[in-house]
Amino acid sequence: MPLLLAACGPADPGTRARPAMWLAEDADTRIYILGSMHALPRGTDWDDGAVGAAIEAADELVMELSPTQLDAAADAFRKLAPRSAPLAIDARLTGKALMGYRALEASGRPLNADGLDDWAVMVLVGQRIAQNAKLSPEEGVEAQLTERFKAAGKPVAGLERAREQLMLFETLDPAAQRMLLIRAAEEADTATRDVLALTAAWSRGDVAALEKVVNEDIDTVPAARKAIITDRNHRWAKWAARRMERPGTVLMAVGAGHLVGADGVPALLAAQGVQVRRVQ
Repeated sequence: MPLLLAACGPADPGTRARPAMWLAEDADTRIYILGSMHALPRGTDWDDGAVGAAIEAADELVMELSPTQLDAAADAFRKLAPRSAPLAIDARLTGKALMGYRALEASGRPLNADGLDDWAVMVLVGQRIAQNAKLSPEEGVEAQLTERFKAAGKPVAGLERAREQLMLFETLDPAAQRMLLIRAAEEADTATRDVLALTAAWSRGDVAALEKVVNEDIDTVPAARKAIITDRNHRWAKWAARRMERPGTVLMAVGAGHLVGADGVPALLAAQGVQVRRVQ
């Protein structure tokens, strides 16, 4: 799960990435669907080729969160993350999970997890992994796209609100939250290697490898997969199908893990009868 939260990975400066992208189209509407990484290292070249052409052609950008909602995310986290009563981390984790958590925490500032819900601690674990891999949200796909679309005077919108997104975690069954946290902590010692594998798959547009990483990361907690992946994919596919009823060209950029497999957005759109093809 930290891999999905970090949704990114390190690469050498100058890396040329060719992320997967699909096109849903009819006679007067085109929706380019790009798999994004929310943070990247400096020097990653991902926005030329078919993606560059889609950026130029699009009339509007649609992401998981609009720029306003991205700005609101930190405040929403601060309001939702606290526990009703503190609980020490060593009362939640044992063995390999506790060792992994402690080692990760020691790599930077204290995470101060005792006062936070399990899901919130998991989010902080994902952020620490990204920081340790020297990744920056400012270099991520969404930040770069937002800058370009705003500079061109094109609208930028979102599919969700920040509080709504975090409530997906907040409302998970406590047992599911704890399982996600345990898994994240147990995998902390291999996180950098796993993030490298995720980034390599994203960079070469390897959807089969991306699907494998996503499945391994979240399939152990079916309730979490349903809330965080499957249900959202269905909502986004329905949004895209409705958007096809109006003319224009849209670039839709969402986390790459949401676009792969039989329940990925492209497949769900195709199942609704929309013409969808991969263009990169």
